Amino acid sequence: MFSRTILPALIFLTLTLLYPSNGQLNATFYSNTCPNVSSIVKNIVQQALQSDSRIGASLTRLHFHDCFVNGCDASILLDQGGNITQSEKNAAPNFNSIRGFNVIDNIKSSLESSCSGVVSCADIVALAAESSVSMSGGPSWNVLLGRRDGLTANQGGANTSIPSPFESLANITSKFSAVGLDTTDLVALSGAHTFGRAQCKFFSQRLFNFSGSGSPDPTLNSTYLATLQQNCPQNGNGSTLNNLDPSTQDTFDNNYFSNLLINMGLLQTDQELLSTNGSSTISIVNNFANNQTAFFNQFAQSMINMGNISPLTGNQGEIRVDCKKVNGS
Repeated sequence: MFSRTILPALIFLTLTLLYPSNGQLNATFYSNTCPNVSSIVKNIVQQALQSDSRIGASLTRLHFHDCFVNGCDASILLDQGGNITQSEKNAAPNFNSIRGFNVIDNIKSSLESSCSGVVSCADIVALAAESSVSMSGGPSWNVLLGRRDGLTANQGGANTSIPSPFESLANITSKFSAVGLDTTDLVALSGAHTFGRAQCKFFSQRLFNFSGSGSPDPTLNSTYLATLQQNCPQNGNGSTLNNLDPSTQDTFDNNYFSNLLINMGLLQTDQELLSTNGSSTISIVNNFANNQTAFFNQFAQSMINMGNISPLTGNQGEIRVDCKKVNGS
């Protein structure tokens, strides 16, 4: 009786302890191997914020753009060279736009001094995003850890999978669904536009000739439109920066949703969350605009959900020594 029932159970338990499930991230992954990982990340992000008020939003966006391509595997950090023939950094959504690589490199360098070869670049990106949000007034959450770094980049995937500011709400909903995120996640994660900046080229089509109409986007607040037209004149500099949230540009709060209620969403995809007739996003926007706690709670959960997109674990991938290149290249 013992040998037929108890013994197999003991063998299974032993194997489980020796070879834990590859697919499971957890908040205490580095508690024994690199216990200071969170404090090291927070200190460097805090230093970066002191010299660059935009960096918190940039690091949060970096995590987003990483996870939507090949999962959260730090593929976005890889430079072109060696086996990486096409870097994601040069994809249309990222080129001359994505930022924060130097901060990730600084964190990696500090962690290599403290616990060499232990913490993945993918986990650093996830931790840096959480620090950026919480230090800017937003929610904090326990980042689930244990990702490993990918061995390839996917520039084509970056061009097709990352939501674009020019797309319809239906298309963006489809892109979120493709990575296992629902409409609530979409609205909550869009709320990251409560801090940071956007270049004129990402919304100028709304200001003068929307959808070939010869007129501005009718959903734009007229006063806000005049300001934006002044900042982004026709045939002007497409890289001029504009606050995504004109009221509290460097603070993580729920003003993004309050702005949508008065037609002051900067990007077409921002305002469409409220202006798309019959969309299930409308009630979510209204809820978050009226209840910052509800937004903060959902944003934290949605960031965890996003961080769970197809992570490499166990023996998959590697722990890069230099986040910019695959080991040995």
